[in-house]
Amino acid sequence: MSGVWVFKNGVVRLVEDAGVDKGNGGQRSTYRRKVLVYSPTEEVMTSYAELEQKLMALGWERYYDDPDLLQFHKRSTVHLISLPKEFAKFRSMHMYDIVVKNRNHFEVKDA
Repeated sequence: MSGVWVFKNGVVRLVEDAGVDKGNGGQRSTYRRKVLVYSPTEEVMTSYAELEQKLMALGWERYYDDPDLLQFHKRSTVHLISLPKEFAKFRSMHMYDIVVKNRNHFEVKDA
């Protein structure tokens, strides 16, 4: 397991493979940011407004129970998508959650 220990807001966590390019002999390179892509049109989701529009078209409904989260539920499933209220805090783990619950419609790519 390789990575970098990051200290932020009083919390230390391991960021795996941050800045390491395994194909380059393990030398440092720039870290690639991830983006969520709507597969049918290859659109990069750059805001929650865009994402919400795509999710609603796929049958997801908005939940308003928690003021700190943006949540979506699909009636025909037990799935719940929970996202941070601020798009700036939208991370790859949230993206992969959306991909897993909408396999044919979204994918995560390097920016």
